Amino acid sequence: MKVTINAVHFKADSKLEDFITTKIEKLCSKMGDVIGAEATLKLANTDAPENKIADIRIALKGNDLYSSKQCKTFEEATDSALDALKSQIEKYKNRTDK
Repeated sequence: MKVTINAVHFKADSKLEDFITTKIEKLCSKMGDVIGAEATLKLANTDAPENKIADIRIALKGNDLYSSKQCKTFEEATDSALDALKSQIEKYKNRTDK
């Protein structure tokens, strides 16, 4: 499975990329039909400290699962988005198991 990380208008450091890749691979290892995953990191144009946005899309055979979260750090936003994806994966598994 390939994980692609896109940073919009900035360069993400390797520690952040490794963190995101590891988290996504760990989540996707529980599923068999994952084609790939893509994470897009961007900064919201606001004065609020919660301006880091992580959009994560997991490509499955037939469907895509998507989550977007905004937090103070990219790590928090990634964790939050992956938590939302966990529940989507459970729903997807329950639907396909029937």
